[in-house]
Amino acid sequence: MFMNQTAFSPKLLLSAVLTTCLLMPAQAEESATADAPSPDHLQGQLPLEELRNFTEIFERIRSSYVEEVDDSTLLEYAIDGMLTSLDPHSAYLQPEDFSDLQENTSGKFGGLGIEVGQQDGLILVVTPIDDTPAQKAGIKAGDLIVSLDGEAVMGMNLNDAVEKMRGEPGTDITLEIRRKNEKELLTFTLTRAEIKVASVRTDRLNGDIGYVRITQFQEKTGAELSEALQTWRDEGQLNGIILDLRNNPGGVLDAAVDVVDSFISQGRIVYTEGRTPSSELSYSATNHTAAGDVPAVVLINGGSASASEIVAGALQDHKRAVIVGTQSFGKGSVQSVLPITQDRAIKLTTARYFTPNGRSIQAQGITPDIWVEQSEVTPYEQRYYKEADLPGHLANPEDQPQADQDAPSETEGQQADANLLKKDFQLYEAHTLLRGVSILGLRQE
Repeated sequence: MFMNQTAFSPKLLLSAVLTTCLLMPAQAEESATADAPSPDHLQGQLPLEELRNFTEIFERIRSSYVEEVDDSTLLEYAIDGMLTSLDPHSAYLQPEDFSDLQENTSGKFGGLGIEVGQQDGLILVVTPIDDTPAQKAGIKAGDLIVSLDGEAVMGMNLNDAVEKMRGEPGTDITLEIRRKNEKELLTFTLTRAEIKVASVRTDRLNGDIGYVRITQFQEKTGAELSEALQTWRDEGQLNGIILDLRNNPGGVLDAAVDVVDSFISQGRIVYTEGRTPSSELSYSATNHTAAGDVPAVVLINGGSASASEIVAGALQDHKRAVIVGTQSFGKGSVQSVLPITQDRAIKLTTARYFTPNGRSIQAQGITPDIWVEQSEVTPYEQRYYKEADLPGHLANPEDQPQADQDAPSETEGQQADANLLKKDFQLYEAHTLLRGVSILGLRQE
């Protein structure tokens, strides 16, 4: 017998399809556990009343919205809203989002160079990436983007906002920003560029202190760091390492594990806990330790998130490094990309990160061992008279001729190090700490 198709309204058809498709998993579970229903089985039942509400709203929009919207678009909107309402990191990934995900982990993409999130309906700058239009223009972590090219972002989907900030290199976009302690909105006009993020940058401060800046955790970050550390150790006279993770938004988990593994030779690095067995993972160190036992300081701030916090938390728990700076961002959740079709997937929060000692990073972050706010180093000049300035003072029997007393002139590299340390108070404090540890170590030998 054939059914008359005109007897079914779109609302009833959608309701039937949703009810049939969504209840199938629950019915399958019921057949397997019919003898002894479990609490898990009861939780599998879907709320029919809410499903009816959904189909009713769907039909109202379909029939009464001011402009016609096709059914597939409405369903995509529903999926997107369902995921973005869970937390700031879950999302519906359409085809173009896959390429964005690959670009971010490979270290090359177009746009402004801002890692963003959402806060109070506005776009939050988690951190500007080094040597990008955003960083050069003066965009800061914690800034709230109010409008993009005059269009208010309040209520705008985060993916849409990111898409609007991206564009052809050489084109301009104007951002209005609300900044803490600023009475008026700040306006920035940025020129888009191809963003190429150098993951690891290294330098030596005053010859014997290694400085490592990790801007983002990418696939080769661990190998690049290990190579730099091994080179320094082969050259000799490495008395300390500064690992700078400030304004590092995170990245590839395996890269963070590799970085920690470069500093410790045993023990747990990080573990995750979730609702499914596949979301429960644990990572441990190997015996390959490129940094050896060289003293280390890790710099963090409010722009240090996710993988950066995993590294800082692990080294802090193992008492392998001193953490210096300010409280980190507090992003301690795991996102899994789950394919739905050939060209669509969902990015779903499936677990939480925990440090080796069982501390959750989520919404709390890492508290530094030594709290240091950022500022410039401004020495206070004051003239003190010394014994040598007094007329008729006794000479020191070990005095050398004046020519021998003249201090050697600073090299260009030493001057550059001094300028860098003067501009960056947190780095200055980290450097001073390691110099102190180095001096004490020499005295104990």
